[in-house]
Amino acid sequence: MKNFVHLFQFWASDWGLTAFLAVLVVMLFIIGPIASLTTIGTLLISLFLSLTLITGVAVVAKRRTLTLVATGLATVTIVFRWMAHLVPSPEIRSVGAFSVIVCLGLLTGVVLAQVLRAGPITWHRIQGAIAAYLLLGLTWAFAYEFVLIQVPASFQPADLGGEKGPVMINLVYFSFVTLTTVGYGDITPVHPIVRSLANLESLIGQLYPAILIGRLVSMELQFRQSK
Repeated sequence: MKNFVHLFQFWASDWGLTAFLAVLVVMLFIIGPIASLTTIGTLLISLFLSLTLITGVAVVAKRRTLTLVATGLATVTIVFRWMAHLVPSPEIRSVGAFSVIVCLGLLTGVVLAQVLRAGPITWHRIQGAIAAYLLLGLTWAFAYEFVLIQVPASFQPADLGGEKGPVMINLVYFSFVTLTTVGYGDITPVHPIVRSLANLESLIGQLYPAILIGRLVSMELQFRQSK
């Protein structure tokens, strides 16, 4: 029990932001490529998405109400994500994708609130800001998935799976290419809603670093002046 309390305190502290970033990096940049090269890629994605959500709930576990909401959302998300493997109907996949969007959006907001709270700007809080940036890209990837489930021809090429790996891996790739405004052009949005989402994501990708860096610098200066 004592070890559990210490673990809970660790995740709820600034160290939890660093650990959460590490989980996201492993999921996006290690598990993602591995999932593209194996026949159980979609299962790996769901497994590490579940781990990411559980880790995120531990990070936000400071207020009772927020913890209950995050736990409920994460539970629903994980259940429907795994149900989609057993019963891959559009309805279940849609609910699963939408619940992921809501859950990741909540985690992004809470992580940013923890990063921007009063106090010195530590290295852990900077890593939390990076984690929030990665969460934005991941959230948009599931938003693209949600639209793709409703309108299968939302992208060109129309077949995002097959030899290119799981569809979700390609959507994550497209999301981060859009977020960072690299724009290789190998995947193109053709549906109006997807185009609108892509425009919004690229705009946020440009504004987020500029605004956040300015805010963190001003907070650190204010903290030093107050001392």
